[in-house]
Amino acid sequence: MITYYLSTDHGLETLAQPTAGCWVNVVAPSAEEVAELQAVLRVPQDFITYPLDVGEMARTERGNGATLMVLRVPHYQGQTADIPYTTVPIGILLTESYITTVCKTETDVIQALVAGRARGLQTGKRNRLTLQLLLLTASQFLAYLREINRSVDRLEDQLQLSLRNREVLELLKFQKSLTFFATGLTSNMLMLQHLQKRRLFELFAEDQDLLDDVLTEVQQAIGMTNISSNILSQMMDAFASIISNNLNVVMKFLASVTIILSLPTMRASFYGMNVKLPLGGHAMAFVFIGIASVTIMMGTLLVFWRKDWL
Repeated sequence: MITYYLSTDHGLETLAQPTAGCWVNVVAPSAEEVAELQAVLRVPQDFITYPLDVGEMARTERGNGATLMVLRVPHYQGQTADIPYTTVPIGILLTESYITTVCKTETDVIQALVAGRARGLQTGKRNRLTLQLLLLTASQFLAYLREINRSVDRLEDQLQLSLRNREVLELLKFQKSLTFFATGLTSNMLMLQHLQKRRLFELFAEDQDLLDDVLTEVQQAIGMTNISSNILSQMMDAFASIISNNLNVVMKFLASVTIILSLPTMRASFYGMNVKLPLGGHAMAFVFIGIASVTIMMGTLLVFWRKDWL
């Protein structure tokens, strides 16, 4: 799908055909749309297809007067997915007349840009729009990291009394998400440092300030990801031991109950034998045996309780 946007006094306006200074947003294009886009932008086909590879890492490339930047952006796949939060590549293609974004799927970053969350959005200012997209990407990483931390906190409360592995497996999902985040953020930082060395955004002071903000946000996201990953890794080890300990406590309780209940069973088994036993012919034998059984059970229960076996 190809959508053309142009900034106006009333926000972004959707166009039917491309015009100079517009933003071309491409999501999961078909072969025909790739050919159409190549004819409009006059760039190598690889510049359009590179970002559609989910394994593409952040990098820059130049050719035919165009600049391609591939960026890893966060993507939420749903709570039931094997990896709830991951990263996907987005291509930012700068040509003489257009700025183009290419991605295999809809992302919250592009939706936020369309919704006008970037201040002073001007599609004609390609470098500034690129920096605003980079800043939104870093902010989205931080937002998702906060959501991951809240989910981990909820699982932590459940794990304290858990006897199953389900909660630990849920934590493993978030551990995988943090690994994807760390990899994506690191490659983004390397690309940004490369752009900074090329002085691509130093034509205007506002662009340079915006680039500094992007670098700060990315560094903060990297630090937050590393801290969360380390805490989660240690937490998983600790809670694996807690689950094992909780299970041992339950088994200890059941073993104690089994021992206590076996005592009257043993006495009943003795008096069920066809041999002479004390009180065997007494009229109150059942009462005396019952009282003795209860007394022994209560005594054993008291001993177990004092030794903290129950």
